Amino acid sequence: MWEMSGYLGLFFAAFVAATFLPMQSEVVLVALQLAGNHSLGLLLLVATVGNVLGSVVNWLLGRYIERWQDRRWFPVSADKLHKAQSAYQRYGYWSLLLSWAPLIGDPLTLAAGVMREPFWRFLLLVTLAKGGRYLILVAGTAWFG
Repeated sequence: MWEMSGYLGLFFAAFVAATFLPMQSEVVLVALQLAGNHSLGLLLLVATVGNVLGSVVNWLLGRYIERWQDRRWFPVSADKLHKAQSAYQRYGYWSLLLSWAPLIGDPLTLAAGVMREPFWRFLLLVTLAKGGRYLILVAGTAWFG
């Protein structure tokens, strides 16, 4: 039972970390890895799936965000939205390989939705980026831990 709660906690942390809410999934992943009670492969899978699904939420928000940009409560000015679109156009879909990076990753996944990036390409690049980051983290922890 405790083992399953570790996986659920990791999924939740990874999902939330991929949205604009503050969360550190890496800490949870490393803690579970060091505890030694969990399958490394399953930890990688759970963290990656949770983090990618959180990014899918950002992509979906980006797809439909412009519908509400005329509303008073809308959190992003038209100018900032235009700048994000321009930056994404300049660097293209390959920038999604940086979706794992702090500070820029979440806005990139949102911008991909705004720019109508095809979902299959978004999903492929974000999964590679986020899964690769977790793989490197787990390998580094195993090497040094």
